Amino acid sequence: MTFMVQFFRNYMKLAHFTQGRDNNFNLIRFVASLSVLVTHSFALALGTPDAEPFRKSLGMTIGNISVDVFFITSGFLVTASLLYRKNIVEFIWARFLRIFPALLAMLLLTVLVLGSAFTTLSLSNYLTHRDTFKYFAKCLTLFFGIEYRLPGVFNQKAINGSLWTMPYEVRMYATLVISWLMLGVFYVQKLKLFKACILIFAICGATYLLWNHFYSEYPDNTTRLFFMFFSGASFFVLKENIVLSKPLFTILLACLALATIHIQLFFMVYTLTIAYLLFYLAYIPAGFIRNYNLIGDYSYGIYIYAFPVQQLVAYLIPGVSVIKMIFISFSITITLAVLSWHLLEKKALGMKEYFIKKCNDLIRYRKHQKWG
Repeated sequence: MTFMVQFFRNYMKLAHFTQGRDNNFNLIRFVASLSVLVTHSFALALGTPDAEPFRKSLGMTIGNISVDVFFITSGFLVTASLLYRKNIVEFIWARFLRIFPALLAMLLLTVLVLGSAFTTLSLSNYLTHRDTFKYFAKCLTLFFGIEYRLPGVFNQKAINGSLWTMPYEVRMYATLVISWLMLGVFYVQKLKLFKACILIFAICGATYLLWNHFYSEYPDNTTRLFFMFFSGASFFVLKENIVLSKPLFTILLACLALATIHIQLFFMVYTLTIAYLLFYLAYIPAGFIRNYNLIGDYSYGIYIYAFPVQQLVAYLIPGVSVIKMIFISFSITITLAVLSWHLLEKKALGMKEYFIKKCNDLIRYRKHQKWG
């Protein structure tokens, strides 16, 4: 019986696994956020981003791969949220609660506590400086990019380099919202056209990404993250047609491993296989690792707090080794992430259904007033 259960489990369609929340996404995002921390530790401890060991051998760092994982996962889950809700206001509210409360708290700590303590300017000059307000405003709104420096802090080095991906993230949300609203004029065909639009975005993104990689001298983060996001979205759209197969997973993983012999080959195989490998790992491995879901989702907290903590460690301990940087910064960052999740993020997410309930109550009240 156990053999039969495992056999069918290994050949079930992706749609079978998307019904509930029993998956490994929280654990995968935790590992990805930790990988970003490790990658930045090389750059901040040794003074150069080229120090990361996989950059020369693979043409990318484990931090780059982790960011791709974040965007594929986000594309999948966010698209699922929109298609399940089919309500733009609820969708935007859910996205707002996931990103901005914790982001605001981090920025207040960064600007008012960290910045005030370590700026070389007088406190009054720092707090009233135009660049202080500019940093806070741009990093909080995200859509039009971020600022990297606070006046007089850490010798004008980047305060939070990790935030560079977040404007791309909110723009992807905006792309989904705009596409959904524009296709609303088609009424009956809206859902089919929206799904087709997502597939077109992914195909065009993949085509241009590969072309740009092989025929351009300049890396294009916009296209890369666009493709990763919409490849994840496409997997949700095609969930009824995708089979999670252990043999296929093994073959693709072997191809990716063999492709490490050449940087260009690795990039092409990686681009075409990373999404499938990710979703297999997100849904098929089960057992004790699922217990991680009982702990909480600390990945976002780690991601937004790690870089300022690492800059602080590098500033206070000149010449710190990579190992010490990883150990010290992770110890501080995980503490902040745990507090962020339990005291803020989890509570903020709990407001999603409250808001929806209040909106529905208001709608029912207005209908009652209208029809008496």
